[in-house]
Amino acid sequence: MRNNFIIALALATLPVCGYAKIELPDIIGDNMVVQQNSDARIWGWATPGSKITVTASWNPSKKVTAVTGKDGRWDAYLPTPSASFTPYSIEITGDGSNISLGNVAVGEVWFCSGQSNMEMPLKGFWTQPVEGAVEAIAYSGKYPGIRMAKVPKSKAYTPQKKVTSPWKVSNPENAYDFSALAFFFARSLTDILNVPVGIIDCSYGGSKLEGWQSREQIENYPEWNIDKEAADTTLQDYERINIMYNSMLHPLIGYTIKGFLWNQGESNVGRESTYPYHQKDMVTDWRDKWGLGELPFYFVEIPGWDYGNPDGNNAAFFRESQHKAAQIIPSCEIVCTSDLVYPFEVNDIHARKKKEIGERLAFMAAGKTYGIKGMPTGYPTFKSMTVDGDKAILSFNNAWEGFTPNKELEGFEAAGADKVFHPAIARENPQTLNIEVTCPEAGKIEAVRYNFKNFAIGKVFNVLGLPLVPFRTDDWNQ
Repeated sequence: MRNNFIIALALATLPVCGYAKIELPDIIGDNMVVQQNSDARIWGWATPGSKITVTASWNPSKKVTAVTGKDGRWDAYLPTPSASFTPYSIEITGDGSNISLGNVAVGEVWFCSGQSNMEMPLKGFWTQPVEGAVEAIAYSGKYPGIRMAKVPKSKAYTPQKKVTSPWKVSNPENAYDFSALAFFFARSLTDILNVPVGIIDCSYGGSKLEGWQSREQIENYPEWNIDKEAADTTLQDYERINIMYNSMLHPLIGYTIKGFLWNQGESNVGRESTYPYHQKDMVTDWRDKWGLGELPFYFVEIPGWDYGNPDGNNAAFFRESQHKAAQIIPSCEIVCTSDLVYPFEVNDIHARKKKEIGERLAFMAAGKTYGIKGMPTGYPTFKSMTVDGDKAILSFNNAWEGFTPNKELEGFEAAGADKVFHPAIARENPQTLNIEVTCPEAGKIEAVRYNFKNFAIGKVFNVLGLPLVPFRTDDWNQ
């Protein structure tokens, strides 16, 4: 009996055929999208010193090798071909392992982050729908080249190595839980480029920008203290800084991508003086850590909402700071969304028009990143103002063919020396294409504002239908 037990114990400790000693992160798995025409980073963990070989079916004669370091991690860089809807496989062998990854697509990969308006799935939130979701879900199977990896919400005050993030193929069963904005971006980009598109959705509702920054950065900001905040048991997870970076973003750093999409800001309203510089720090840090150069960073203007007072302007000042961030960050653009809310959404921060936002981001990427000429990406913006008697004459960028509608333009206010704003009459001069503003209540006009409120729906467009960016001509802090 004793001898039989010893023999059984010995057999139990022998290597089992097919047991994988190599560990892979979820982001390296079946259905993944690898960035086309790149050296796609593939990594995992194995016994220190072991040799790992990676082979792809698009070039089976090309074997890429890596040696596991003392920390147990290995990194291999796999040359990828041009995009294709052909399903490929990747074989990873070594250290007693033989792992096969199937249904791999080669295309474009974008990393999407932010708070709830990025997180909001096609199925919507409680009592908050996504417009066009029924059709998007029903026809999602027409886009099997779209894949999405959703990172679950989590928190940590130290950088983590792993996070759950398996890839899922676009189909009605999976699409319910896809980020609506990211899905519409991917669908539009697929239609434009005719390539598979992979989306990594790494978002957390209610999160501050500083939640996505490293400790090293936040320690440079005197107004924030990670350790003090960590000890505060009254804070909700979404309010905390640094934790999303550590638990959700850090494990994915290095996955080969084309660029970043960002939809965040509502939780930073009131911090417009620091936001552009913190955002620049964050983007610089992400780019440095990914090590892929000046990756494009495209982000979204915060929506119209109550923000404590629909006629207030704290959110308007913040939107202004977002546009400033777009100006000071290289290879960065912002899409205007002032027209994409309904009047009844004044108390709903999750506006339902995600399709248009996703499309505008895709147009930006197509024009600015992929170099497709003629893409509609230039939003009309305020250029200059002159005053002629009781009239203010405004000129604009990106409105070469003028504005619509061809009638009195809504949303303008004017103020005189008393700095009190009143509704103004604004009309386009068809000869000069300038907008001329009058306001008897203001007297001699000193300043003009357009849609400079927490909740104001944009109703002025250039002839391509792109909305006029909210603006003010003054620098008054009120």
